[in-house]
Amino acid sequence: MKIIYTDYAEETLKVRVISKDEVESALLNPEEIIEGKEGRKIAHKMSRNELLLRVVFKVEAKAYIVITAYYAKQVRYVKK
Repeated sequence: MKIIYTDYAEETLKVRVISKDEVESALLNPEEIIEGKEGRKIAHKMSRNELLLRVVFKVEAKAYIVITAYYAKQVRYVKK
């Protein structure tokens, strides 16, 4: 499936120093996908320094539209 980045996603990836390879890995091989707001989905992938990469996206006509991505502490989002 094609991956398209919004202008906002492009900007925030640069500011947050997150590569597109990391985002694509989270989208294509997530540890889990949860429901977000307004029909969006959030892909979770454990990554560097035990942080959780969260990729907010929506699915449209054979494409993932990446809204934003950021690292967070896993304890905030992972329920054990």
